[in-house]
Amino acid sequence: MRSLDPIYVWGAGAMGGSIGAWLIRAGHGAVFVDSDEAHVEAIRRDGLHITGPVADFTVRAPCLHPAEVERGVETVLLCVKAHHTETALDDLEQVLDPQGFIVSVQNGLNERVIADRVGSERTVGCFVNFGADVIGPGVVMRGNRGACVVGELDGTSGPRIHAIHAILREFEPNAVLTDNIWGYLWGKLAYGSMLFATALAEASIADVLDSQQYRPSLIGLAREAMSVATADDVRAEAFDGFDPAAFARDAADSDAHASLDALTDFNRGSGKTHSGVWRDLAIRKRRTEVDAQIAPIARRGEELGVPTPLTSRLVELIHDVEEGRRAQGWEALDALSASV
Repeated sequence: MRSLDPIYVWGAGAMGGSIGAWLIRAGHGAVFVDSDEAHVEAIRRDGLHITGPVADFTVRAPCLHPAEVERGVETVLLCVKAHHTETALDDLEQVLDPQGFIVSVQNGLNERVIADRVGSERTVGCFVNFGADVIGPGVVMRGNRGACVVGELDGTSGPRIHAIHAILREFEPNAVLTDNIWGYLWGKLAYGSMLFATALAEASIADVLDSQQYRPSLIGLAREAMSVATADDVRAEAFDGFDPAAFARDAADSDAHASLDALTDFNRGSGKTHSGVWRDLAIRKRRTEVDAQIAPIARRGEELGVPTPLTSRLVELIHDVEEGRRAQGWEALDALSASV
């Protein structure tokens, strides 16, 4: 297959900025696209600076506002937050080449949304689990290395997915090519629901995961997600300490605690101590991805007849904090525990 360059990194934030910077450093032609004016101007002026414990370097590359992108785009790494997917697709549909495709480098099941708009044959699934934050215009902190997985939605293997896998290995040498991308996406949903719960508290991800007091809530959330995945005939996959089998309905609590211990260790080793959701609530004071990322677990559960009361309660509590009805803090996490 011919080169995938130029690679349009649509969303130059934590995930897109990190991946794009490594691809540029490896010699790929990449173009950043972002809607944050200050971020775009900083990258144009000074380049994109990567900092943190993994590496420290600066790259230079074109950085455009969505309206500046011209027709003929073929390779897109879509790295916007889940609730911005539809808006990004509004722009992408105007510029995507008939032979072009979109790789969903996002949290959630956005592959479904993308496939509905541009076709499943032009949509590629991707799962990442590294920690990163935008800490200022033009500056991204990458806190650790984590799982990076890519796969075609139908599990097939061809030149395109091998070429995408090859470029992702420039970012993460241990990147995996899978025939079960939905299994990884559902595994991340279960873990993601726990991360949303940690964002309710005034503490780091690791401290909440390590708290015996709140583990029944965390385990309950993961079990609901895994129950929905099982009912949907999805075989969830393990990564970075998350063991889907440990959160099966009939699994021993000791197995779930062992997986949480491993996830705690994984997060203690990261320079990113708090989730992006926590930063949205505590620092940026803006809406989170909860409706686009976590609420679909409950919606799919309802369709399949699988109860998800904890997941629904988590969505409610995140909304309470977003809208100022409840303060972010341990008391908010207590309210989730009361629903166990």
